[in-house]
Amino acid sequence: MEVAILIPCYNEEQTIGKVIDDFKKELPNAKIYVYDNNSSDNTAKIATEHGAIVKKEFRQGKGNVVRSMFLNIDADYYVMVDGDDTYPAEYVHQLLEPLINQEADMVIGDRLSNGSYFNENKRPFHDLGNNLVKNLINKLYKSNINDIMTGYRSFNKLYVKSFPAMSPGFEIETELTIHTLDKRFLIKEVPINYRDRPEGSFSKLSTLTDGFKVLKTIFTLFKDYKPLIFFVCWSTIFVLIGLIIGLPVIFEYLKTSLVPRLPSAVLATGFMLLAIISLSCGLILDTVVSNSRKQYELELHKTMKLVKAGNEY
Repeated sequence: MEVAILIPCYNEEQTIGKVIDDFKKELPNAKIYVYDNNSSDNTAKIATEHGAIVKKEFRQGKGNVVRSMFLNIDADYYVMVDGDDTYPAEYVHQLLEPLINQEADMVIGDRLSNGSYFNENKRPFHDLGNNLVKNLINKLYKSNINDIMTGYRSFNKLYVKSFPAMSPGFEIETELTIHTLDKRFLIKEVPINYRDRPEGSFSKLSTLTDGFKVLKTIFTLFKDYKPLIFFVCWSTIFVLIGLIIGLPVIFEYLKTSLVPRLPSAVLATGFMLLAIISLSCGLILDTVVSNSRKQYELELHKTMKLVKAGNEY
């Protein structure tokens, strides 16, 4: 059983050595990969000194790092963790166990259900953002995931080799969760303790900017994965606006047989046409997505055969 520890890093010289040592202690036989994302400090040097396999990713952003990791690293199981020492290494066994028992394709290290994240995290609005994203995705996909944006996850080989990483930055965690739900992979959560960054270590997250990017990612993936619902929502909005503008015109015409408010009639007609166009787009794209899912399933079977062949080899 080959386990790869994946650590995306950007300016984490203060904590990366401890993170590597902690995972070495828990999994002595695992290969630890540190992908340095254009750090301006000694992150890469310290990681090398502590025995990690250090790679460079020159395209800035965590999503780009994850894409390179998934493409280039071969293992039976993968554990992804941040290099800021906020996720305790001792939980790695609990994250791997469901994969080994074939109970899950992706396991999430849940920081929120036991309250440790709320107690430790001192950054304003992060709790609000986590809850907003969680509630949005759970409502859209009728799921019950507690921690959508955790950076502590484990995956099996099939999942890693069939994941199309599209997000360039910190939105990648949201994309991983939505992809898992949409493609019906098995997902399991393991409650973990979270600890805030040590003094002198600084987060690279921008609450407002990265929060907006995450919401934009949810909006885009909702359109891509569930186009019928997406465009039906817009169609309904256009119909309601058209009725609000057009009903007074219709009532006036029924009384007087005249249309004195012609601009309102034209505007209402325009909104109704937009509603029809939106609904048509939703129906067409829903068929396209349905066919794409079928194609993905076929490709998934091929990937599964390759993974099994590699394991046997």
